[in-house]
Amino acid sequence: MAIQPIRLFGDPVLRTPADPVKDFDKELRKLVKDLTDTMMDAPGAGLAAPQIGVGLRVFTYYVDDQLGHLINPGLDLSDEKDEEGEEGCLSFPGLSYPTPRAVRAVATGFNMHGEPVTLEGTDMMARCFQHETDHLDGVLFIDRMDLRQRKLAMKEIREAEWSGLSSTPTFKFSPHATHGKAL
Repeated sequence: MAIQPIRLFGDPVLRTPADPVKDFDKELRKLVKDLTDTMMDAPGAGLAAPQIGVGLRVFTYYVDDQLGHLINPGLDLSDEKDEEGEEGCLSFPGLSYPTPRAVRAVATGFNMHGEPVTLEGTDMMARCFQHETDHLDGVLFIDRMDLRQRKLAMKEIREAEWSGLSSTPTFKFSPHATHGKAL
């Protein structure tokens, strides 16, 4: 087992878009194992490579007893939204806020052996695919919140014992369709 430290909000790697995976080799399989071990130890529903300091487009997930990973993901999202779904993040320990997400998502990409994969999910699984893919784009769940929720989250972050914020953080827009919900 190779549990890695999880990077916390404020670490620049979380705001840096990850590079596509080009080599499906032993190192990639080790990364997937490290991500899986770290996610399960945390415990979490998902974990993206940038959260352990690796700038590659890889994430793992564990939702509804389904354990898996996806490399170089692409998303196709439904128009139907869940406006009230609670969401948290291992890079924001102890925080959970309503975060708008599509109810259904189809994620395409590859497994660690370079074989094409298509994953479909609704509700929590769809939320996980969107959350982790956002991480790979340098987008965080607080970027998806409405302004009022974001202000509450930022206050809680500044007061958290793990926070090292000394300045106002930046927010990013996702390159994925937000249907007018991201500010």
